[in-house]
Amino acid sequence: MGERAPLYGTEAAPVPPGAAAEWFTGARGARLRAALLPASPTPARGSVVLSGGRTEPIEKYFEVAGELAARGFVVLMHDWRGQGASQRLLPEPLRGHAVGYADFLTDYAALIETFEARLPKPWVAMSHSMGGCLTALALAEGEDRFAAAVLSAPMLGVLTRPLRPALARLIGGALAGVGLGGALVAGAQLVEPPAPFEANTLTHDPRRYARNVAQIVQHPELALGPPTWGWLNFALSATAELQRGDGPPRVRTPVTVVAAGDDRLVDNAMLRLVASRFPNGEYREIAGAYHELLQETDAIRAQFWAAFDAATARIQSPT
Repeated sequence: MGERAPLYGTEAAPVPPGAAAEWFTGARGARLRAALLPASPTPARGSVVLSGGRTEPIEKYFEVAGELAARGFVVLMHDWRGQGASQRLLPEPLRGHAVGYADFLTDYAALIETFEARLPKPWVAMSHSMGGCLTALALAEGEDRFAAAVLSAPMLGVLTRPLRPALARLIGGALAGVGLGGALVAGAQLVEPPAPFEANTLTHDPRRYARNVAQIVQHPELALGPPTWGWLNFALSATAELQRGDGPPRVRTPVTVVAAGDDRLVDNAMLRLVASRFPNGEYREIAGAYHELLQETDAIRAQFWAAFDAATARIQSPT
């Protein structure tokens, strides 16, 4: 067991009973946070490593973790470097920054190594957006201990309008190369009030939207602002790696990609392309859904859970 770390509950999103967080060490000595939730009922049928997207702390997934635990899984959640309660990467902690993707993958390997003995098999990787991209990269680079992966609106292609992705990557790479990668992307303001629900493009569910806004209002230490050019360069470099013809075929784990039909952040054409290149890949699209499938309405979430349950029904516990 590592040093205990805090978890931040609210009235609408209390800390799940039995959940406990601790610190672990990632690449370059970064102090990172993870949390473990036991299965209910027991004994566990396996474990899920749950990875959020950009800006998303562990707390945003308390509801999801409870649903996984009720399905009989031990749940391991974590904050990626640079967000949540994990170590931030710039002196101004609100800047959403990254320096390439190698450190993220080292962090993910360290996460699994730290908790491996506490994760009954079989293992399922479940991740959203940026987390889906990084999970896919880890699988492509040889992580083969997962029996299945279910990716929610994974960042396998980024919509960068009005810039074309190639131009955005060129600008981001150039700025990072001259030491300006920590600058916010064009037009971004470091502190902006939350968008009114009617203007948001993340979820159709007003209750969950309000819950997630309230989490950050009550616990501003979990807040993360807009991305830097360094983050955008990381995102476009990572997605380009997965869009190459030789990346996805190296993934042996069965992968289910669940896309949001009305996504405004990731490119569903690229999701279809990459999913088609996984040797054991499946693509599903939920019509009319916004990007944050796991924060969506009950009807949309039910379609995601149907895809998850189908994927996990095909795996068996080791005898």
